[in-house]
Amino acid sequence: MTLAIVELDATGTHALRRSVLRNGDPAASVVFDEDAWPGTIHLGVTDGDELVGTSSWIPRPLPAEFAVQRADHHPADVPARHWQLRGMATANGRRGDGIGGLLVEAGCARCAAQGARLVWAKARDAALVFYGRHGFAVVGDGFVDATTQLPHHVVVRRLE
Repeated sequence: MTLAIVELDATGTHALRRSVLRNGDPAASVVFDEDAWPGTIHLGVTDGDELVGTSSWIPRPLPAEFAVQRADHHPADVPARHWQLRGMATANGRRGDGIGGLLVEAGCARCAAQGARLVWAKARDAALVFYGRHGFAVVGDGFVDATTQLPHHVVVRRLE
């Protein structure tokens, strides 16, 4: 297994988004409005010639209702320094191979290089243990995602 991080354009993420995040439904939309936002980064993991993981990283403030209040809050930790992880997908049959962890660490490193102080995501409850292993903390109450109808929580990771 030779895993490598690659940068993609948004269309390069679509097949895995559809397969993993939309259960292969050909009618389900896998195009996010944020895909074309300035600064958005799309990463993939390849195993040889095969794309086995994708993620998108969007410069977007953490919604105010999930703001993390801490005594050590730094004034420079402004919403302009927040990035959202979205569209994280690991190929079926490849979960547990370290692909998701590679994506998270590579994405957080790229966001930090852009001045990010915090990364956040709307995580499926089934993936909360994974996010916890990678330094994310759950904030706020859970909710059911309107698109997937699955339970989610917002997770955050500070990059300080």
